[in-house]
Amino acid sequence: MRFQRVSKAVVAGAALALALSACAPGGSNSDSNTSQSEGSGNGSAEAVNSGKADLGDVTTKDGTINVTVGAPEFISYNGFTPNTYSTYNSSIVDRMFAGFSYFGTDGTLYQNEALGSYEKVSEDPLTIKYTINEDAKWSDGTPITVADSVLAWAVQNLNLNEGSKDKPLFNSVSVDLGDTVPEGPQGDWDGKEFTVEFAESDPDWALQSWMLQPAHVVATEGGLSTEEFVKAVRDGDSDKLKKAAKFWNEGWVTDPGKLPDEKISPVSGPYKLGSWKAGESVTLVANENYYGTPPATKELTFRFLEDAGMVQALQNKDVDVINPQPTVDTLAQLENLGSAINIQKGDTLTWEHLDFNFAEGNAMTNLELRKAFAMCVPRQQIVDNLIKPLNPDAIVMNAREVFPFQDNYQEVVDSAYDGRYDQVDIEGAKKILEEQDAVGTEIRIGYSAPNERRANEVAAIKSSCDEAGFKISDEGSADFFSPNGAQDRGDYEVALFAWAGSGQISSGENIYATGKPQNFGKYSNKEVDAAWDTLTNSLDPAVHAEQTKKIEKLLWDDLFGIPVFAHPGLSASGSDIQNVRHTATQDQIVWNAEQWARAE
Repeated sequence: MRFQRVSKAVVAGAALALALSACAPGGSNSDSNTSQSEGSGNGSAEAVNSGKADLGDVTTKDGTINVTVGAPEFISYNGFTPNTYSTYNSSIVDRMFAGFSYFGTDGTLYQNEALGSYEKVSEDPLTIKYTINEDAKWSDGTPITVADSVLAWAVQNLNLNEGSKDKPLFNSVSVDLGDTVPEGPQGDWDGKEFTVEFAESDPDWALQSWMLQPAHVVATEGGLSTEEFVKAVRDGDSDKLKKAAKFWNEGWVTDPGKLPDEKISPVSGPYKLGSWKAGESVTLVANENYYGTPPATKELTFRFLEDAGMVQALQNKDVDVINPQPTVDTLAQLENLGSAINIQKGDTLTWEHLDFNFAEGNAMTNLELRKAFAMCVPRQQIVDNLIKPLNPDAIVMNAREVFPFQDNYQEVVDSAYDGRYDQVDIEGAKKILEEQDAVGTEIRIGYSAPNERRANEVAAIKSSCDEAGFKISDEGSADFFSPNGAQDRGDYEVALFAWAGSGQISSGENIYATGKPQNFGKYSNKEVDAAWDTLTNSLDPAVHAEQTKKIEKLLWDDLFGIPVFAHPGLSASGSDIQNVRHTATQDQIVWNAEQWARAE
């Protein structure tokens, strides 16, 4: 599974192209090294360079385009809780919500002019002015206003709680905004302009989402008018907001196959929920009240298919676009389809890793056992056998915040890591296990199954680490990352998944700092926390570079986890589907799905 990474800046919206991947947080980031297989129907050369293509006047065509990004079931219209913020769920909900910016194929950030605009009006204090377009409205006709930005601030504000920051009112995947922007959005609640003033410099300020779900719906379901809701948020009146927060946390979660009532699920983006067949698909339909460029095709159906069945489904024309996990066999199968399809390939900002469980009582709280495990994981073998056939330039990844295709990668690695785990050292691992009286220690490796490549990774680890004296157990399961699944319960020693990002400078804080929502393994190091605090409160690239090196070294010294490789990007589409383009960002292939159209 892929999880998206989030930082203090939770990027949201169809136009915003964000997604994460903890089973692979799902998103990928990219720099200018992204590439794409050229073929008929993939847009102009200009479109391939970075942002969304200017397709001229667009009229929504009748018809359906079918896409699959994986087998996991749709979870919720609200994709910003810790249990719903995955690439799979976000691939759907991000088509329904608009943000103030979006990432192009090369990781460049663009303003989403359909929703509005923003500008920095001061650096000290950092102050940003946002202007919402006059005609921007929710699909139910309600104007998009400052009230919606206040909701976005509220759900990420730990100062709204039940008497303790450990008990926030809103179960959000991002929780820092109340301290980052203490006063919240300033402007008339029903107006179209607002400013935000940051307490400290924030390098990711342009990525910050100030638009999530509709404030008027949350207010109504909480027994308040929109004006009363905004006032309660600004007054910090947690008691008055409890019912509204409970709705935000739970009100959009329904049984599989049952969509939330349309009156409580309006959208701000080009598509809205149409239908849901449990275990099969979700269909989005064009938002007839969308104020921006209308989507090119009326219906977009997300099919829930296992990776192993995607190529056949594409060949049979059961689906039009696929985004499988890249494997040698998958690429070969796609190439055998010839001119019937277009293949999209390139670098991504998604990376595979093995994370330890630091919960009290878990065997992996022992640093020596973590060292022994790191010694026996055959990372080079995994890369050689599973990744190099897809990307001949692939290498073992030895960083977390920079990628092998980025210019500063080697500089960061050289300062943080001495290569001690590059080669398998069975004898060294054996010695540690004997000294720790830990021979036979069971290591349960959990991941989202079925997943051919991860099953092969675990098999390679088992072959090597069992020889060293561990007892490796493959604990892959369909619900490993689900609410109350093994990861949620802490019933594992090692979690195998991937994070996907979109170029955020401070996104790692949400993963590695003490108590953060995406710190699933409960890791804690005060030096790491301090380094992130320094990095996230500076606009100076030199400070970012210095603190990144420090953080990487601390994470290696502690063995927070073990990076393995950067994911190669691979997707494919029928040759009759226009404007399908690779991106390295975490939205992956669906990042511009509203522009897809079937050739006539």
